[in-house]
Amino acid sequence: MIRVLENEFYYLDNFQRVLDWIAERYGDLLVDEEHAFIAAFPALPRAARALFVRLVMRKGTLFRASKLNYAEIGCPVEAANALLPTGWIECDPAVDIDELFDLLVKPELVAAFALDGAIKNARKADQLEALRLEPRHAGARPFSHWFAASADLALRLLVQPLCDRLRLLFFGNLSQDWTEFVLSDLGLFRYEKVAFSPESRGFRTRSDIEHYLRLHACKERYYAGEPAADILPDLVAALPAGGFDNPWLDSRRERLMFQLGQLFEKEKDWERAHAVYADCRYPGARGRAIRVLEKHEKFDAAYALFEVARAAPESDAERQHLLRIGPRLARKLGHPKSPARRATPVERLDLVLPPSNELRVEGVVLEHLWRDDAPVFYVENSLANTLFGLLCWKAVFAAIPGAFFHPFHRGPADLFSADFHRRRQAEFDACLAMLDDGSHRAAILATHEEKVGLQSPFVSWDWLGRDVIELALDCIPAAHLKLWFRRILDDVRDNRTGFPDLIQFWPEERRYCMIEVKGPGDRLQDNQLRWIDYCAAHGMPVTVCYLQWERAAA
Repeated sequence: MIRVLENEFYYLDNFQRVLDWIAERYGDLLVDEEHAFIAAFPALPRAARALFVRLVMRKGTLFRASKLNYAEIGCPVEAANALLPTGWIECDPAVDIDELFDLLVKPELVAAFALDGAIKNARKADQLEALRLEPRHAGARPFSHWFAASADLALRLLVQPLCDRLRLLFFGNLSQDWTEFVLSDLGLFRYEKVAFSPESRGFRTRSDIEHYLRLHACKERYYAGEPAADILPDLVAALPAGGFDNPWLDSRRERLMFQLGQLFEKEKDWERAHAVYADCRYPGARGRAIRVLEKHEKFDAAYALFEVARAAPESDAERQHLLRIGPRLARKLGHPKSPARRATPVERLDLVLPPSNELRVEGVVLEHLWRDDAPVFYVENSLANTLFGLLCWKAVFAAIPGAFFHPFHRGPADLFSADFHRRRQAEFDACLAMLDDGSHRAAILATHEEKVGLQSPFVSWDWLGRDVIELALDCIPAAHLKLWFRRILDDVRDNRTGFPDLIQFWPEERRYCMIEVKGPGDRLQDNQLRWIDYCAAHGMPVTVCYLQWERAAA
């Protein structure tokens, strides 16, 4: 149930909560500026503190006092004056013309620059472009100098980098922000409560913080579209001598390295792409390195790396990639043709049905196959993951050092790491053992009742009703569930997806069938092929349905 927040200073209390948390858990890592801020903040008048937090939570660092209308704060100018001695904000800051245009609306700009003629009615962007060309408008000057007739006051937040570091220390990332508290307080997002040990910290040393910030800066440049060749030197420099002593940081760097390799590959810069992939441990990098060598026509080197990978594939995804690229490389080098691996035969269903303007292909097939004694549901990845998440809830949310380090984790920080399963081996073994003695049904339903609505990286609360879960537990053998769950644990990142679209149950017969639907011109994706082959190879019922529209067939 969504609650109404009665405390009008809820955001201030939450901000103070973050400061207290950081002081307690990261005090040994803080620099003087951070210590000083945490000590000085509570001593300020409440209105001044509230205004500061409001500024921090807003977008940007430049504001107009007239826009800061908060009933609980009162006069924003008075609150700002109380903040001035801290040096955290600046009144009437120097702004350039671009910043001024962000602050003012068109009528104010007309007044400030005495615009007339065609430029007066021009678009705001065109006005800015024209005024930029005038030398007298170059450089920065106080807001009041630009617009002397205004009675408003401009404010600039000066410590946004400090606040970002504090947010980083609390969340362990810069993706989450202060709205997490509000969403949690309102009951929109609810999180599992995990015990935090002294070792449960995202950052172990001050160097970890600095390295994260450098990696984040490189990541921001990547998403801004900068050339990979410009970003790569800084990314390499962000790696300390001897590498990171923090697997979580290391995984972030490896992922960005992989993305830069993809950029070089897109630019057909085969040399740099291969150099990046060869130095990258992110899943799939070795397969991309082989492909890049092939594109660069270095077939001997590509085949040598292929043989290394074939001897010990890192995942099913790589094994699938090798099965495709190996014969092609062998052919180019004149090697004998290897016998092709035959996929396990899968049942096929061909349907020709009337087209629908309201339903996707999955919905059309679902309606066609539905029977009262054999209902069909669109579940895709949600069913297997939800059953796994409910059965293995205690293992997923085990208080492993470094997995949880703030109260707003949807899942463990190391969810996609190679040792995710190994670090919780005993906990997962205990959960999966319930599939052997038949206690899994009661355990899954009990977790569903106890944890309903809590954030989880596996459970889809809004997608599946309890009735579907009970049907699944009645119709899917425990041995099949165990096969699903073990494969998910083999590679959480890749194997959480690729499940067939539909599932049909025959409750009276205690059986089921998974159905992957492909419409006209659609084909099976790689992760779907892997799951279908796995299910078929282990005797689990799966069908691929190929749908054609009646008029297309005619």
